[in-house]
Order: sequence, then C-alpha cells, then structure tokens
Amino acid sequence: MNRLKTKHFSKWAQKSGLADSDLLRACHELEKGLFAAKLGGNVFKVRIAKGARGKSSGYRTILAYMENVRIIYLYGFSKNERDNISPNELDAFKKLSKDYLALSPSQLVYAETAGMLIPLEEPNA
Repeated sequence: MNRLKTKHFSKWAQKSGLADSDLLRACHELEKGLFAAKLGGNVFKVRIAKGARGKSSGYRTILAYMENVRIIYLYGFSKNERDNISPNELDAFKKLSKDYLALSPSQLVYAETAGMLIPLEEPNA
C-alpha cells in the first residue's frame, strides 16, 4: 500500500505543523473505515486532530483512496479557515483522484522522482 502526499499538500502540512506520523495515523484509521465523509469517486474527507484539541476543531484533509492500492493526500485546511470544499473543488478532486489512482507502477516512480508525489515517512521502530 502506497501512502503519499502531493507536493502542494506537503507544503501545507509542514506549514501547519502536521508530521507524517499524524498523516499515517489518519491513513490507518481510513483503512479501518474511520473517516469523516466518503465524497464519491474514491475521494474521502478525513479529520486530523490539532494538537490536544481534538479532531472537531482540527484539520480537514481530502484524500484519494483505493483500498489495498494507495492513499494520496490531495488537500488540507483548518476548520477555522473554512467549513468545507465547494462542489467545483470536489469535481476537481474526483478527477485528480482518478488520475492519481490510475498511475502504473512506473508512472508512480516517475511522479515520486519528479517530486510531484512524496511518500509518507514511516517512523523508525
């Protein structure tokens, strides 16, 4: 299972103080069926806690997810920045999700090498 983030998402997450460990924890929850909303077209909204304040006042992330294949973080925002994404944004995320989830293994390697997709770093055991 590939767990990745887009270059744009990576910059936002770093600026917001979200570590890969936070993102991986949310990935594991998504894999267990725990998510805020299934938006259609393999697009999901997943909440991530902001520090000790909990998920309800934390971050919202938009992911492309295909079971047993890959998870890709596409977009993120803080609850205090906006309530939700627009219908036009959702359509764009569905198209983006379809394209990213259809990548062949060689295309995926190219996207990672080019810096378009960044693997989430597993914490050292």
